[in-house]
Formats: sequence, structure tokens, C-alpha cells
Amino acid sequence: MDTEDEDLWVPFLAARPRDKRAERLRAHLREDERRGQRHPPRRAAALSRDEIVRTAIRVADAEGADAVSMRRIARELNAGTMSLYWHIVSKEELLDLMLDAVQGDRENPEPSGDWRRDMRDVARTVRQSLHDHPWMMDFIGGRPPVGPRSLRNVERTLAYFDGLGLDMRVAIDISTTVGTYVMGAVLREVQEHNSETYMEQMLGEMTEGERDKVLGEFTERIQATGRYPHLAELMSIGYDPDAAETRDARFEFGLDCLLDGIAARISGRPPSAGPG
Repeated sequence: MDTEDEDLWVPFLAARPRDKRAERLRAHLREDERRGQRHPPRRAAALSRDEIVRTAIRVADAEGADAVSMRRIARELNAGTMSLYWHIVSKEELLDLMLDAVQGDRENPEPSGDWRRDMRDVARTVRQSLHDHPWMMDFIGGRPPVGPRSLRNVERTLAYFDGLGLDMRVAIDISTTVGTYVMGAVLREVQEHNSETYMEQMLGEMTEGERDKVLGEFTERIQATGRYPHLAELMSIGYDPDAAETRDARFEFGLDCLLDGIAARISGRPPSAGPG
């Protein structure tokens, strides 16, 4: 992280819950160090904040965010728990740093001059990042974009619309809308994956013929009711709207629809107009 960006965190985060005991200890230790009376423990001095954050991300990727604790990360680093508090005040701060680090790993590209292409690239990258770090979905909705890496991505996204005569309110609303689509799509994709796992567990001991028979009988019952003609037609053509093999294509279809709508709105909007 650039040194000049260290303080670029949303200011109200100062009110977040903190580990008061650890804060007091760290304050005393640093005051002693300033006076030349004491130095950081050797292992604490050898650690870095980035090393701690990267280790926490690795644990969360493998086991989920619930597995992340200061004690667990210290154990992974073969360090004492209190050594971590020289660098990070609390688990809440660690989560913020983890989210911001992932944001930095997928830094938005420089504007190409084609806002639609740029937004498509961002949407694809964010989607992949959320799948690579599934724990983020548990936290990203309840935390604002808080850190300097997040701010840089927002700044760069707004620059994609330079030259279009858009009010900044419209530009940020477009960015938010695309982000909302991506998070919703990923949530749906996670649901589809979980459903696949559930069905595999439920039907895992059946042969392929037995599974086909069960599903065929269910389809026949749906059709026989006469109450679901559209679902019956969908089933009759054998299209699975949750199929893993069509997941990428369905994401691109939805993204195309969204970008088409945004493009139509931009072209029909008077320059510098605010949201309608």
C-alpha cells in the first residue's frame, strides 16, 4: 500500500468494536519503545501487516471467515497472539484489511476510452474474485468500501465515463448498478452450486437410469396438473436454468442486458443531467 494512502479509511470506522485490552497493550509497548526502554518482541518485529493479512485471507479461502481469529492467524505464523497486535488492533480491523487487500489484487484497469468494455472487464473480474474468495459475500454487504485500494477502484471506475457529459451522480449510480448485478449473480451461482451438491448427496447412490426415472416422474406430475404450462414447456425441452455448463453464458447474457439498458439511457440523457 502506498504510504500516503495509509490514512484513507472511512472515518466512522474509528467507532467500530475493538479489542481494548490489545489496544492498551500496544499503546504501552510503543510508548516504552519510543522512550528507548523496550523494543518489540523479535517475532513481532519480524512480522508485517501484509503477511498477517495474506495469511488470514488464505485461511478464510480454505475454511471460511469464521475460522479467522487473531489466535488462529498467530498459530499459522508461528507467533504469539499478542505479536499480531503490534500491527493490527482487532479482528474487525483485520477483516477490513482483508477486504481491501482483495480489492487491490483486482485493481480496475486504466480507462480504455470504451466505458462499456471497461465495465464488462470490471464485472467479470469482480465475479471471479468473489468466487475465489467466497467468504467475502458474508461481509461485503455489511461493510462500505473502506480502504485506499477500494477508493482507487471507485475513482478509476468513475473515470470510465469521462467525456460522456454525465453528472457524477449518474456515473456512480451506473457503477453501483453493475456491482449490484454482479453480487446478485454470484449469490445465485453459489445457490446453484449448493443445490448441485445437495442433489448429488440425495441422488448419489442411484444409478443414472434411476435418477432419470425419478426426474421423469416428477416432470410428468408437473405436466399432469395443467397448472404450470410454462414450466411444463421448459421441462419438455430439457433446459436446466441452473446448469453449471451454461453459467458463464447466463452471466454474460444478464450483463449484456444491463449494459444495453445503461447505454440506451446514456444516449437518451441530456448532458450533465441528474438521475431521473
